[in-house]
Amino acid sequence: MTADRYAESGEFIDVFSRDVWQAFRPPVVAALHRAVPEQGPILDIGAGSGLGTLLVAETLPTAEIVAVEPSPILRAVLLSRLVDNESLRPRVIVIAAGIQDWMPPARLGGVLAMNMLGHLDPEQRRTLWADLRERLAPSAPLIVNLQPPAEVTTIPPTPFASITIGGRTYQGSGEARPAGNGTVTWTMSYRSLSQDGIVERELVVAYPWHVISATELLGELAGAGFTATVGELDVVVATPHG
Repeated sequence: MTADRYAESGEFIDVFSRDVWQAFRPPVVAALHRAVPEQGPILDIGAGSGLGTLLVAETLPTAEIVAVEPSPILRAVLLSRLVDNESLRPRVIVIAAGIQDWMPPARLGGVLAMNMLGHLDPEQRRTLWADLRERLAPSAPLIVNLQPPAEVTTIPPTPFASITIGGRTYQGSGEARPAGNGTVTWTMSYRSLSQDGIVERELVVAYPWHVISATELLGELAGAGFTATVGELDVVVATPHG
């Protein structure tokens, strides 16, 4: 089984992701309205702490949802959300696996795969597109997003989040460096500061990220039998040909 890349940093992921998901809400909701939940469940790949899963459930109130997430710490947050929501408990199935290690249902009414594409190498992506093409109902959307960088390059240290909880300020920043074979290594830094601005805790984690440009992604999807467009915030919506 693949090591949990969020074993150390998972406590920060949900709080730093909320503003991002708020921004994603309009294009993702618009794409989800094209789903056909009566023809199969909605698959949420790399569901993380469940912010996207909740958006699917809200947008498609009759849909069954299959949330696939390999990280135990992120899955714990997702499951705690579900257990506190009696209306969601019967609708959401949580799969403890990476998508490359698990076979999706035979028929799908839509797919959400946000903020996870760089975890897959090119061969894994092509296998995934082929598998989803066979399973997606006609006109059902595959919703993914592109994330920087679009090419192997160096990204200097850049702050990306800051939030205050209970008098403590939590900050996140990241930098990327080329690592060969079409990847970069992201080094993420997380800090908590006291009310006086003193750093009380600092965590640094690094992980590989497979780089893919819009042109490459659209080419892969076309080759797998999808028609795809890049929209707001680099959200890509693809539907099967024919």
